[in-house]
Amino acid sequence: MADQVPFFSPKHLGNLRARIRAFVVDNFLFGDEEGLQDETSFQESGIIDSTGILELVDFLEKQFGIAISDEELIPDNLDSIDKTACFLNKKVGASELSQGVVQLG
Repeated sequence: MADQVPFFSPKHLGNLRARIRAFVVDNFLFGDEEGLQDETSFQESGIIDSTGILELVDFLEKQFGIAISDEELIPDNLDSIDKTACFLNKKVGASELSQGVVQLG
């Protein structure tokens, strides 16, 4: 049987993006989200540097009850709101969400 990929409903993905966006805006953009799109690269746009990534990881681990390994600290996982939401989708899994293990809103 093929591996199943967890899938959040559009509502859940929207909630994930909103929480990630709020954290980034509050902690790195000082409340000014103008120009921040879900696909904006945190590093290329200068929004988050290497130290900021560690702050983002700390937030994600605490908010979503996950552990992020050093091997997972790559741009494909954490370099935009979209990439971070997709990473959480894979990391947390839809079953945990449906059981109420992770609170999204």
